[in-house]
Amino acid sequence: MSILTDFKNFISKGNVLGLGIAVIMGDAFNKIISSVTGDLLMPIIGAVFGGVDFSGFFIRLGAVPAGYTGSLTSYNDLKKAGVPLFGYGQFLTVVVNFVIVAFILFMIMKLAAKLQKELDKTEAKKEEKIAEAAPTPEDIVLLREIRDELRGKK
Repeated sequence: MSILTDFKNFISKGNVLGLGIAVIMGDAFNKIISSVTGDLLMPIIGAVFGGVDFSGFFIRLGAVPAGYTGSLTSYNDLKKAGVPLFGYGQFLTVVVNFVIVAFILFMIMKLAAKLQKELDKTEAKKEEKIAEAAPTPEDIVLLREIRDELRGKK
């Protein structure tokens, strides 16, 4: 086989396509979580702590370049100017994002486990009904009678 044929076979497998879809959905999910964190949660947390914007919390680790005209309190301006910064506020925002994603995934897994358990119960009930409803074949009944007779003679 040629490399092109092998590659085509590899790409056409369901797991590769599923992975591609998962990556795209993960990217979209990430945007939603970032918005929830940045636009909803962090402003509320900031309001609780006195209107603080966490993304602007940083410690300057180096000197500001000569000729810098931006704000000395702007994380984004200093970062663009190449000033080394310890951005713990941005880190805090990322940690909150992670906790939200982890919690949502935990809840999804918990729901999936519950649904699987219910599905297993339903399947077991169906199998039980089928077993009860199906008559025992005549040859099995006859063999059981023979077995019982032989047990009784001992």
